[in-house]
Parts: sequence; structure tokens; C-alpha cells
Amino acid sequence: MRRRAAEYRRPVRRRLSCWIWALLGLFSIAGLVLFIVQHNHHEDRSNPLALEKSARTEQVERKVLNFTKEILSATSFSRQLAEQIILAKAYVIIAKEHNNHRLAWELSKKIRSCQLLLSKAAMRGEPITLDEAEPIISSLSSLIFTAQDAHYDIATTIMTMKSHIQALEERANAATVQSTLFGQLLAESLPKSLHCLKVKLSVDWVRSKHIQDLASERRNSPRLVDNNLYHFCIFSDNVPATSVVVNSTITNADHPKQMVFHIVTNGVTYGAMQAWFLNNDFKGSTIEVQNIEEFSWLNASYAPIVKQLLNADSRAIYFGEYQDLRVEPKLRNPKYLSLLNHLRFYIPEIYPQLEKIVFLDDDVVVQKDLTPLFSLDLHGNVNGAVETCLEAFHRYYKYLNFSNPIISLKFDPQACGWAFGMNVFDLIAWRKANVTARYHYWQEQNADRTLWKLGTLPPALLAFYGLTEPLDRRWHVLGLGYDMNIDNRLIESAAVIHFNGNMKPWLKLAISRYKPIWDRYVNHSHPYVQDCETS
Repeated sequence: MRRRAAEYRRPVRRRLSCWIWALLGLFSIAGLVLFIVQHNHHEDRSNPLALEKSARTEQVERKVLNFTKEILSATSFSRQLAEQIILAKAYVIIAKEHNNHRLAWELSKKIRSCQLLLSKAAMRGEPITLDEAEPIISSLSSLIFTAQDAHYDIATTIMTMKSHIQALEERANAATVQSTLFGQLLAESLPKSLHCLKVKLSVDWVRSKHIQDLASERRNSPRLVDNNLYHFCIFSDNVPATSVVVNSTITNADHPKQMVFHIVTNGVTYGAMQAWFLNNDFKGSTIEVQNIEEFSWLNASYAPIVKQLLNADSRAIYFGEYQDLRVEPKLRNPKYLSLLNHLRFYIPEIYPQLEKIVFLDDDVVVQKDLTPLFSLDLHGNVNGAVETCLEAFHRYYKYLNFSNPIISLKFDPQACGWAFGMNVFDLIAWRKANVTARYHYWQEQNADRTLWKLGTLPPALLAFYGLTEPLDRRWHVLGLGYDMNIDNRLIESAAVIHFNGNMKPWLKLAISRYKPIWDRYVNHSHPYVQDCETS
């Protein structure tokens, strides 16, 4: 009877091994290969003699042993050791679960011996021999058989492994969320140099009566409403970023004196923004700076977004102690609740006498002359924008809740998304289609945040639905704030490049490959900039 039971347990044990190998095999082998290769690389780099030697023997060593192939070869001792490590690690977990700490310790000790032998083989560039492998394989096999005989039945083992995998997944997810939140916090923070510049400029504004008088004088310039000129609008509280947008635009323009820039900022930054643009030359272009707090018409009775921003419950969800973890971390950025960010929906109200305008985000750099945008035929549409649906995740169903019939009955889930950041707006067509009223309607419908979470793009996709003219992709290239692998040819051919994402070019976490493109338009010769960068 015992013999039959033993014979029955053998296939069970084999199935147990298969289960465990299937769960852990691929990741453990890959991790082991990576560890050994990195360790070998580190040793070579840290030893100057090894560097000299590798220059002479690199080709010979490659012929002697490719360790990656060696550890993946079915007939190599390296492969046998790697597989035993996988199985032993699984039984370490199971032994600990059953409080068999001695067995767990012995298995861990043998695992370390295996890893040391594999590391030595990788460093010397020679395969593991039978004499080296046999003692370790024999002793580890004995321990594994001991573990298999410890009455760890297949159901218990599977449940144990599943619980550990689930726990690891939860820890990995928690770490991902935490990492994202830390990255978001860093992205929201203002570098000391930028804060320093804002303070110095604000002091200039308060102390200088001349600058204030000059601002009042230019406020009534007829160029601000001249539709024969090229008008651009920027809504931002970031002085250096706004300066880069303006500077890059005029630097690459054929006729910068025919350009008018309309900047709107908040009350805190207003003085600094005025002082910067009034005290610096921008090739004869006209620059207007306005304070959003002076827009008395933009109130809770007119704009749903203002009413929602004043709502205590809404603010508690995103800024209070109990934040909604279901909201994507980047959407908890105060930028998405900033009234400046929603000001783009009120352009016709801010500039009632203008007919066409180009909207620019403060995290873009202009590389070509943008005046041809004003002569583009939008075919009666309101918004000229670059579409972003080359990737499936930039279609409407990714931004909006199509389980709600108010969305699903009116919009195509496969409709192509488009980009904010560089848009040409026909303000005559805007007023005729009453796009702002559309925006208000959808903001009111989303008071409970069931149609979309936050941000300006989802309501824009609804408000401008059927009113957007697709532009050539080269007008606006996105992703420089998160994508490290954008083709250089695409960047060079772009009229506007957009640092959308958390890795803004003025932050330390900026992608170093793209940062010089932004940095070349910073006025490093200005004494305030120099003082703030060195202090």
C-alpha cells in the first residue's frame, strides 16, 4: 500500500514542479541572467587592468563563452543550476509557511552557493564543469526531495503560491502608485531658480512706477485688436516657460514685428510677468499681459467650472486628506483644477474683436514660422489641431465614459482624439457655433465626475466634436515630457514640439536628450537669470 502511495505521489510531485516552474521560471531565469551580466560588467568597468585586457581579448572571449546562451542551453550545468534555484526558491516560501525554518535556511544557503558558482563562471568566461556542479546539484536535489516529502500536497502548494503572487502584485501596484505620486509631486514643485526669478521680478514691479505706467500705456495699443496681425495667446503662471514660447516663436518667424502675444496669468505672477516682458526686447513684437482676477465676468453664475472649483466637496476629493485613489495620479495635479487651464474655452470672450488666434501651451517650443497657420483653410471648422489617434489609446473611448448613455448615444467611441497645445481657432466660427455654451453644458453634466475625471481635453473633445480640422502632423509633435524615444527626424521637422508630461524641461527630471532644445531659448544673459542659477 505504501509503495502504491509513493508511486502515486511521484506524478503529483512532477505536477507540483511544473506548476512552480510555470509561475516562476521565466522571470527567475531572466533576472539571474541580468544579475550575472550586470555584475560582470561592473567588475570589468571598475578594474582598469580588465579594461585593457578586454580590448585585446574581447573577440576571443566571445568565442569561448556566451553566458546568456549557456544558461539557456538545455544540456548545460548552468541551466540545471538555474532550474534548481527556481524550484528551491519556491520551496523556501512553502517551508516558511509551514514554520520549517531550518529547511528554509538550508535551501537558502544552497541557493547562495549556486548563485556564487554561476557568478564565478560568468566572470571567468568558462562553462561550469561537472566537478564544480555535481556537489551542489546533489546536495540541493536532496533538500528539494526532503521538501517534497514534507507532506506539502499539491492543493496547499498551489494556494500558497497564488497567495504570494497576489501579495507581490499588490506590493508592486502600491509601489507603482507611490512612485507616480512622488513623480507628480516633483513635477508640481517649482525649482528654486524659477522662484528666485519670480521674486526678483515682482520686487521690480512693485518698486518701479515707470514699469507700471508703461504697462498702462500699452494696454490700449491698437495693435492688440488689429486683425491684420498674427495673434497668439498663452495662459500661464510660469514666467521662464512663457518667455521661451514667445522667444522661440519670434526667433523662427519671418516677420516678428507683425506678431501679437496675449498672455493671461494669475494675480500672484502678474507683476513678475509684466516686469519681464516690459524690460526685455522681443524683436518688436507686441506683448500684452492680463490678470485673470480682473475678469469679473468669469464668475460662478456664468462659468460652471468656477462653481465647481468653489465646491468644497470637489476640492476635498483632490486636495483633502482623503483623496480618491481611483483618480489617475496625474489628474490630481492642481494644474487640472486651475482656472488658467480652463481659460482656453473663453478665448472669444477675452478677445471679442479678434477673428483668428493661435493658442500655445507654456510647455511648447516653436521651431518654424507659424504665420502660415493663419492662412490655412479650416473648411468652416472652429479648431485646427493635430490628431493623435495613430495609437489606439487616443480615441474617444479612452477619455470618456461610454457606459453612460448621454455619451454613447451622441459620440463615436472610435472617433479620433486630437492635441491641445498648438491650436488655431477661427473665432468667427467659434461664436457662430457657440462652442463655449457647449462646453458649459458638458461641464454641468459632469458635475458628479461620472463622464470624465478631470482635465480640459475630455470636455474639449465633446465641445469641438464635428468642429475640428485635422492638421499635418508636423505642425505639432508631442511627448517630449515622457517619451524618451521620439525619432530625431520627427523632432527636427516639427513646427512645434510639446513637452507634455511630467518631465518638463525646466525641472531636474527633464529628459536630458530634449532639454537643450528648450534651453537655447532661455535668456541666460539676463542678470536675474544668472544670479538665480548660481545662487
